[in-house]
Amino acid sequence: MDSERNLEEKVAKQPWNWLKVFGEARTRILLWYLALMIFFIAVALPTIRQRLFTRVQARVEVDIVGEVTEFQQLLAKGIKDDEDDEEILQRLRRQGKKIPLSVPKNREELATLFDFYLLQRIPKGDTFLITLLDGKFHKASPRALPKVINRDSALVQYWAKLTQPLRGELEIPDPEVGSVLYITQPVQFNNETLGVLVVAHITGGERNEALEALQMIVEVKVVVLAVALLLAWLAAGRLLAPLRLLRVTAQSISGSDLTKRLCVHGGGEIAELAATFNAMMNRLEAAFATQRHFVNDAGHELRTPITIIRGHLELMGTDPDEQQETLGLVMHELDRMSQFVDDLILLAKAERSDFLLLETIDIGELTEELFAKMTALTPGNWQLDAVAKGRMVADRQRVTQAMMNLAQNATQHTDKNDTIYIGSVVSKGKVSFWVRDTGEGIALADQQQIFERFARAAASRRRSEGAGLGLSIVRAIALAHGGQVNLKSKLGQGSTFTIVLPLEPPQ
Repeated sequence: MDSERNLEEKVAKQPWNWLKVFGEARTRILLWYLALMIFFIAVALPTIRQRLFTRVQARVEVDIVGEVTEFQQLLAKGIKDDEDDEEILQRLRRQGKKIPLSVPKNREELATLFDFYLLQRIPKGDTFLITLLDGKFHKASPRALPKVINRDSALVQYWAKLTQPLRGELEIPDPEVGSVLYITQPVQFNNETLGVLVVAHITGGERNEALEALQMIVEVKVVVLAVALLLAWLAAGRLLAPLRLLRVTAQSISGSDLTKRLCVHGGGEIAELAATFNAMMNRLEAAFATQRHFVNDAGHELRTPITIIRGHLELMGTDPDEQQETLGLVMHELDRMSQFVDDLILLAKAERSDFLLLETIDIGELTEELFAKMTALTPGNWQLDAVAKGRMVADRQRVTQAMMNLAQNATQHTDKNDTIYIGSVVSKGKVSFWVRDTGEGIALADQQQIFERFARAAASRRRSEGAGLGLSIVRAIALAHGGQVNLKSKLGQGSTFTIVLPLEPPQ
């Protein structure tokens, strides 16, 4: 825990570097996020603008249709003497207008109806009520009209000539005007057009309000996005801190110190990455330790025959018998070294994919062949326990090599009065080959490490002439087939080594 705390403090004390910050993963993530947000905003703003304009236009159309509907109702029933309109009626009487009026039959009556309607209706916002008589401008409410629809404008002159109802929209390049939405209602009597009512609306004001609201939305979004990006950048830095700790840890690891580990907090991908890193370091530490032991043990095993050879050659005299004896000893030590190198090469090849040459083998025939070869090793009590029936897919040479190593090991740890058994059996899709002896047995402490390279039983009464690689080779061959090696032993009661292999090795 102290080393982990020291690493975290080391990460926290690292100098601030802006160039490095821009290259960090969290900054790149946020830049991508910013680019995506800008893209989505760029797509959303025109859509929002168009939707606002559409809603404004829909509301305006409802208003101007309502105005026309009110005029049509007034046109159908005429002016009635109503207390609610008494002030308007008095005003019209002072102007010499004849009231009440029925449906207008001439231009004078229509003028009175127009005046009554304009006095009665108060337009909303930028809505304008324009009345036209005899193709000319009569009156409007409100009186002040925008330039595009004033009494002398081309648009008003166009409306004055209409004889049929018309509904339309005219886009004006002036942003203050926007567009003109209008509905015209000609008034006719005896197929003669007496006048025209126009309800027009200028959308520039509403559109400018919508644009101002949109601008405010953009400003708020920009501020909120900037704050969100800053907070997200800081939060991402905290979330990605284990990655920086992983980098610092990796940089601090050397061949002489593989003890550094990461502290795993919580769950998720980063916690899994930290756990995976720690597991990898455990494997590396074990591999480096094994490598160091291997180099030390291999050096020791090679140094002994080299020392023996050098010593005898240095002391060798001129006597022919002595020279012959020395040469025989040297050749024996060289043979041991050659076997040692061959064993090392075999263990190295065991990790390659082409280590095995698979073929279909008759298990009973292989068992009997193994028994015949083992009895030729040394004279003694050899017994065939059992012979399995069936076939398996395996490397015949490697399986034979593993079993012969077990037999050789058994001969080195038994006396002439002891018995060595060999057998095979098939069960549950697996085949078991065993070598069992009644020799001295193996202590429990030695059983835990006897399959390691250069390992020998410490409690053994005799020492093998080999380098301690035989059982390592057996295990390597079993693992290459997808199997395993099991050992059961008690001191003074003998040992049983069993190779368990699948009938068909995994692909």
